[in-house]
Amino acid sequence: MYLDEGVTKHGRFYHQYVDRLLRFLVPNGKAVGTLDKSFRGLEAGRKYDYIVLSDILGYAQDIEEFLQSVHGALVADGRVVITQYNSLWEPVLRIASALRLRAPSVEQNWLSPHDLHNFLYLAGFETISSGNKMLMPVYVPLLSALCNTILANIWPFSKLGLIHYVVARPLTSAGTDNPSLSIVVPARNEAGTIERIVKELPSLGSFTEIIFIEGHSRDNTLAEIKRVAKQYGKEKRISFAVQDGKGKGDAVRKGFDMATGDILAIYDADMTVPPEDVNKFYRAIASGRGEFINGSRLVYPVEKGAMRVLNFFGNKFFSLAFTAILGQPLKDTLCGTKMLWKKDYEGIKENRAFFGDFDPFGDFDLMFGAAKLNLKIVEMPVRYKERVYGETNISRWSHGWLLLQMTVFAARKLKFW
Repeated sequence: MYLDEGVTKHGRFYHQYVDRLLRFLVPNGKAVGTLDKSFRGLEAGRKYDYIVLSDILGYAQDIEEFLQSVHGALVADGRVVITQYNSLWEPVLRIASALRLRAPSVEQNWLSPHDLHNFLYLAGFETISSGNKMLMPVYVPLLSALCNTILANIWPFSKLGLIHYVVARPLTSAGTDNPSLSIVVPARNEAGTIERIVKELPSLGSFTEIIFIEGHSRDNTLAEIKRVAKQYGKEKRISFAVQDGKGKGDAVRKGFDMATGDILAIYDADMTVPPEDVNKFYRAIASGRGEFINGSRLVYPVEKGAMRVLNFFGNKFFSLAFTAILGQPLKDTLCGTKMLWKKDYEGIKENRAFFGDFDPFGDFDLMFGAAKLNLKIVEMPVRYKERVYGETNISRWSHGWLLLQMTVFAARKLKFW
């Protein structure tokens, strides 16, 4: 796909690794443009979802001007993917060329990560993710796999990889004027909050619809949803269904499939996040500041009784793990309130086979999927309140163990490959 047979006579192992990295970074089904070292390869007048610049920025006479031309060839919510030699390897590669252990190369720009990110910013791009790969650019059985699959992803070795990669998006990302909003509310044993949710959730965009997905409750949640939908149906768009399977993730997926809005949101029926905070999520995504807005309960002080000590430290652990895995800083991964574009959710669905249908909660499925699609993840601080009705549906020990297993699995798929 990306491997240029004409340049692999020297360093085939390296170029095959770069090709594998690019296949990982670029989702299937995208319109992809690539340029060679002569800076040719893009069709005039065509717009691309992704443009790949693999090991060519070092040869550009004016990097900012070149990146601006790339900017103009992308769709508004497109991505540019860049690979470059890590500048720390400059003396090593010069010596290797002198000893004829690698192909001789012309003088080039040796860009530090800071230089590259600065050029991108000047050209109107925002970095989504970046990192370093490949500690051993030659093939040695077992040792190459150990260095490139494991050590290259562990600090401090992760700073030393030969390949520095960046995924960036245009700063002026695409949006829809006055986009509509679908709010999915998974509800199990939450009869006491249903009417408040309908009354207090804001109406935003060209329309806002509220979709209740009932989860086989032991109380009268379903009956209450039907009553409220009938009472407020003339004032607000309200629909509901009973989920087919079990778990919040199953309920969210059913609700998203029913949704008709441009933007999809999850709002937990326990109302531990104030309904008015949905305004903030909507502003952040509709303005293009982010493409996946994730609530964060760990910025403001948590209301007494809202989160047990064990849950607090569990959330801290998973936030650190996710930050390491995804390459984007995250303070809270398990907040139930999330918002994303429907078109991006369709992309997550199409790529779900990459991870498998393994998440009963839905949080990890969406966040890992968003990271795989190179979406801009933005955290939205919220004030976390004590639930006003009923008891939590979460089993802390069994669900915590399952979340840990899912984190390890995701690390293997996203990091240690």
